[in-house]
Amino acid sequence: MSKTKFIFVTGGVCSSLGKGVSAAALGCLLESRGYTVSLQKMDPYINIDPGTMSPYQHGEVYVTEDGAETDLDLGYYERFTKSKFTRKNSVSTGQIYNTVIQRERKGDYLGRTVQVVPHITNEIRNRIYTLARENATDFVIVEIGGTVGDIESIPFLEAIRQMRYEHGSTHVLFIHVTLVPTITVAGEAKTKPTQHSVKELLALGIQPDILICRVNQPMPKEMKSKISSFCNVKEENVISASDISTSIYEIPKMYKEEKLDQVVLKTLGMELGKSNFTEWEKIIKSLESAKHTVKVAVVGKYISLHDAYRSVYESLSHGGIANEANVEFIKVDPEKLDKTNVKDVLKFADGILVPGGFGDRGIEGKIAAIQYARTKGVPFFGICLGMQCAVIEYARNVVGLKEANSTEFRPDSPDPVISLIEEQMEIDQMGGTMRLGSYPCKIKKNTLAFAEYKQELIYERHRHRFEFTNRYKARFEEKGLVFSGISPDENLIEIVEIPEHPWFIGVQFHPEFTGKPTKPHPLFAGFIRAAVKFSRKA
Repeated sequence: MSKTKFIFVTGGVCSSLGKGVSAAALGCLLESRGYTVSLQKMDPYINIDPGTMSPYQHGEVYVTEDGAETDLDLGYYERFTKSKFTRKNSVSTGQIYNTVIQRERKGDYLGRTVQVVPHITNEIRNRIYTLARENATDFVIVEIGGTVGDIESIPFLEAIRQMRYEHGSTHVLFIHVTLVPTITVAGEAKTKPTQHSVKELLALGIQPDILICRVNQPMPKEMKSKISSFCNVKEENVISASDISTSIYEIPKMYKEEKLDQVVLKTLGMELGKSNFTEWEKIIKSLESAKHTVKVAVVGKYISLHDAYRSVYESLSHGGIANEANVEFIKVDPEKLDKTNVKDVLKFADGILVPGGFGDRGIEGKIAAIQYARTKGVPFFGICLGMQCAVIEYARNVVGLKEANSTEFRPDSPDPVISLIEEQMEIDQMGGTMRLGSYPCKIKKNTLAFAEYKQELIYERHRHRFEFTNRYKARFEEKGLVFSGISPDENLIEIVEIPEHPWFIGVQFHPEFTGKPTKPHPLFAGFIRAAVKFSRKA
């Protein structure tokens, strides 16, 4: 750990400036120079994790291999870098206080008064040090959630101030992401909000080493000079983060051109090393020279917030990269969809995807979309709840179980083709726990799933409670549904598909959590390939 350098990324002026993407892009650039990195998100909310929070509140819940329900920024971290992350990479105020209070109850503090300083700040630092010690990477990049000035963030900022004091400027570096807004009427960019944000940090004892300034257009030298002068930051350390036109995967290139990685390494007194950025340059070139455009309808109840299905949209884009295609999204609200209007709403779609979710809202609309995809030969991809809806649709319209449903939506269904494992085993006490994290799946040969994965054993991440009800398996198989993926103990159905359909797959897991732009997930690549083929026929 003594060799590990710590980089802290804070945000000012307002939220949603892209701290997570900036941290991830920096990790990408440092890896391209031969360094190893780990990233950590520190969220100031009092929830233990975002698992119980509405996607409208916090975007999607990103699941790590070890089953942690985390912030969506961990998805950026994994997509932009080669690192794999666990629950130790995601920290919340709730976790910190919970740990400290449990220790106090056990008497670990020997009767002392437990306070924010030093006990809460020590636990925050301990989480950072533990990650550094166990991963032994060259860098640990820590993103502090929220905005400087928020009362919830103060303990985290105090903890990192202490780390700078303890380890010095050659081991601890501060990056502040801030906003330089353009006044629309005057057409003039204003630096005053950035100045005030840096003053807020200074009042907490933190002098930023690097400023990443979000702007509409790249900043001229004069503006960088002004910010440098007023904020006590070297002019070369004022980085212009202008709006991206095509894809977030251009951001590492933009920061490379702004020499962010060089500034970081120079400030920390480290060797530059040779940069190998060819992999990312290929991605950007692929995005710029796409030969096809496909429209994918995403039928989900949270479509009004893009971040609610962030990993799904990103994985679809990865599938586009694999097939030289731009992917356009048709966001469909299932509550406004039924058998009378489904054709008009979905007639322009080259592929239909129903993502995961919980609750009965919009279910019948999703089932209508799936029936349209199945009967019209439109490529279909069902994820988690989307797979369960596909099973219900097939049961009703092909198997002949007219009242088929999930016990999640209709507990008294006469044909519960989707149910809790406890219900299937006739256990009185419900578990109430989810299948979370990475689980193995065996794939049958001579199936579409095998053609895409090209291997018999895979591992995918899960986040769900309900499963396919096994006693119906034979009846579905008689009517042509293929169970192409199953758990090694053959108790849990993981993948269903329809062989005579051009491309129809439902999966119980969440493949969107494992794809990268540099290595698109095989199912998303296959789905977009099928969508491209369908669009050519249309």
